[in-house]
Amino acid sequence: MSFLRRRSGQPAGPDFDVLAMDPGDWPGDFGAAMMTGPDGSCQGIFLRYDLFGGRGPAMFIGNLPEGSPARETGDNVPFEVRQLLAALENDEPVEFVSAEDFPVMLGDDLLIVKKVKVSEERVFCSQFGRSDGVQVTIASWDRPISDDLYQLLKPLPADMFQQG
Repeated sequence: MSFLRRRSGQPAGPDFDVLAMDPGDWPGDFGAAMMTGPDGSCQGIFLRYDLFGGRGPAMFIGNLPEGSPARETGDNVPFEVRQLLAALENDEPVEFVSAEDFPVMLGDDLLIVKKVKVSEERVFCSQFGRSDGVQVTIASWDRPISDDLYQLLKPLPADMFQQG
């Protein structure tokens, strides 16, 4: 899986590839945010996909490198789930219910995806680790995450994450 390799050379944004759906393929609004550490290092990239021009977020995709504080939430509720609910202005408490690993075929390659279930039944969440140590989390509102979605994920151009 070529998207699982660390980018060579000097990146313009984070020091890892950001894996997501191409924003040009999304019919609504798209936003990206970078979480920086105290030393200025990239601690994560978060991508928000809104439905049809601002009717509300449908999906968050997080790319968190090893050592990112957002990977350790303390209560097993992924950071991206909380961000999705906050964007929806849903302030109901959410709790971790369970997690289960599932195999997903990507061409000839096998990807092990952890499906995370939380107490808010309209949230669907899955996570997988990449070979470069980056954890990818997908949190979706009111839409189950199908195996086809993983086929759409690809690295986004580094210049999307340049400050300027």
